[in-house]
Formats: sequence, structure tokens, C-alpha cells
Amino acid sequence: MYPPVVLAAKLMFKVLDNRLRVDGTEHIPRTGGAVIACNHVSYLDFIFCGLGAQPAKRLVRFMAKREIFANRIAGPLMRGMRHISVDRSAGKASYDEAVERLRGGEVVGVFPEATISRSFTVKPVKSGAVRMAADAGVPVVPMAVWGTQRLWTKGRPRTLTKRHVPILIRAGEPFRPGAGDDPEERSADLRRRMQALLDGLQAEYPERPASADDRWWLPAHLGGTAPTPEEAAALDS
Repeated sequence: MYPPVVLAAKLMFKVLDNRLRVDGTEHIPRTGGAVIACNHVSYLDFIFCGLGAQPAKRLVRFMAKREIFANRIAGPLMRGMRHISVDRSAGKASYDEAVERLRGGEVVGVFPEATISRSFTVKPVKSGAVRMAADAGVPVVPMAVWGTQRLWTKGRPRTLTKRHVPILIRAGEPFRPGAGDDPEERSADLRRRMQALLDGLQAEYPERPASADDRWWLPAHLGGTAPTPEEAAALDS
């Protein structure tokens, strides 16, 4: 089911004239297992993160909360594309499945912040991405997306038919966590890499807010009205 879904998504983006720009794909292994760890600013990020691996001809199997798999529309699609269901109260089974997929040569996609970042900066990341990469003996490829929050993000109405929105996707240089590495230190390194990629995309983004009311999609440190990381953490709690 995966290839037809990819074609449908590309057709939708073409109709809406979403200006997609993908770079850094030379960092995604053409064969063998790998973990793609992406930032999270939109409910649509898994689509664009997956598209980021298309130039490398890889299909990304995403880890997603089981509630999505229970949805009568999204559920059959998620299962058909062989994504991995995650029960947050008992995650060992999904973790083990992800490691098995990685050892089998698949690419597994993870959003290590766990939830959407309201501040549009990279939140503290969970250690699962680097731990599963170390267990499977595969690299971690950091990735960042930007612009997707303008279509659908937490606390804002959906604007899925908004036209001409630039979407930037960038893969960074991979690194390979070792079995003896401190997973917390490696996760902090992953966060720095993801934030550096995101900083670059934000600096290069070809549009600015059209009005003062439109500044909601920019982070506070760039003059936007998105919550600061501290304010976002308070909202999440």
C-alpha cells in the first residue's frame, strides 16, 4: 500500500503547489537499516519525513501511537504501510519490533521529542532512537522539517488546502551509537544535531509572516508569537 499512498501525497502537494525542497538525502543509507530521527512541529510530519527518504528510494516505517492505528480511516493505512504501533504505557513490544525491523534492513522513523513542539524549537528528546540504533547496530540519521506547522499543528485550525506553502526537509550526517555509549549523552548530541538542522531551515525559509497576526508560526527567538520553550513546557504539562 505504501507506493500508492506516496503517489497520492505527491499529487496533493502538486495540486496545492506546496514548494517542497529536500536536501541532504545523500546521508540516508541506500541499503541496510537506519533510524531517521526527525523534529516534530506538525501532525503531518510523518508524511514529509517519509518523502525526505524518497530520493534514496527508502520506505520509512514510522513508530506512532496506537490510537492512530485504532482510527477507522488512518488505521488501515498505517497497517497497510507496515508502520509500528506504540503503546506508550507498555512500549517494550514496539521497541523490540523496531529493533527487529532495523536488523532486517528497514528504515524506522522516530520523532524523539514524542509530541509536537509548540515552541517550534527541538524539545528534549527521548533516548529510544539512539538505544534502538545501538541495539540493532545501525546509524541514526537526524532530520528536520519546517513549514509543515503552517498546515496543521497543535492548537491551530487545520489549513490543509492552503496553497503555495514552502516545505523544507533536510537530512543530516548520520552517526552510529555504540553499545557502550551513554544513551543520554548520545540523545543530547542528537538533539543538538536536529536543532542545528532546524536552525538552518528556519534561516533559509523563503517566506516571512504576512502580518503581525501571522507571526504565530515563527518561534519566539525569531520574532514570532509561538510560546517560548518554557511556556510550551508549561502548556504540555
